[in-house]
Amino acid sequence: MPPTCCIAQVLRPAASLPYAAAMTEVLPSGEVLLSLPFLDRWLVQNSPARRIPSHGTDLLGERYAIDFVGVDDRRRTADRWDWRTALATEPPARFLAFGRPILAPADGVVVAVHDGEVDHDARRSQLALVPYALGQPGRLREGTNAIAGNHVLLRLTDGGPFVGLVHLRRGSLRVRVRDVVRTGEQLAECGNSGNSTQPHLHVQAMDSADLAVARGMPVAFRRYREWPRGGGDPQARDYGVPAEGAVVEPLPAPA
Repeated sequence: MPPTCCIAQVLRPAASLPYAAAMTEVLPSGEVLLSLPFLDRWLVQNSPARRIPSHGTDLLGERYAIDFVGVDDRRRTADRWDWRTALATEPPARFLAFGRPILAPADGVVVAVHDGEVDHDARRSQLALVPYALGQPGRLREGTNAIAGNHVLLRLTDGGPFVGLVHLRRGSLRVRVRDVVRTGEQLAECGNSGNSTQPHLHVQAMDSADLAVARGMPVAFRRYREWPRGGGDPQARDYGVPAEGAVVEPLPAPA
C-alpha cells in the first residue's frame, strides 16, 4: 500500500536570490525540472506518470506530487518482516528510508520550515491501517502541521515556482527561513512525521507559497537511473517522470 501523505500550508516571507539560479528550469511544457533530492535507491509511489491528480486531489497544490520510499537493491523498504508487520505498528527506524539525507532538488531560498512533529510508528499491517484511516478527520482538525509533519518549502526563483519536501525527521532540519541553498545541499533527513504510514519523502512543485490557492505544477527530474516495475534492466534517463512502482537513483553530474 502506498504511503499516506499530504502537505500543509506554510507561509513566511523570504529573501531575494542573490544569484542566477542556473539549476532551476521550467520547461516549455510547464514542468519544473529538478534533481532527485536524495542518494541511493528509492521506490516511486503516487507518481503523476500514472495518474493526475497523483494523490487523488488538487487541494494544497498536490496535483503533480510524487512520493519516494527508500529501498535496498532487493526493493525491500524495511530490514525485517515479523509479527508486528502482520498485526501491529512498527518502529520507523526499521525502515530503510528513515534517516536518509534529503537534499535540495534545485537552487533556491528557504521560505518556510517546520520541525517538532513526532516520527510516529509505521503501518504495513491492514489491521493497523484501519484505525489510522479512521483518525484522518482528527488529524485534519489538528491543522496543517499534523498533516505535513516536519517540512521545508523552497522558492526556486524570485517569482517562484515553489517546491515542498514533506514528512521529514524531527530534529534533522539543517536550514532556516531565508537561507540560500544550492542543489544537492542537505536540508534534513527522511522521517515519518505528519500524515504518513511509513517513512518516505513527498515532493511537489506549485505556483504559490499560499497553499490555500496554490496550483500544483508538473515536475520532471534530470539524470537518474530507473529500474522498471516488475524487474528488468535499468535505463539511464537524462530527463523524465519516474514511473509508478519503478526504483530510481540519481546519476552523477557530467564532468
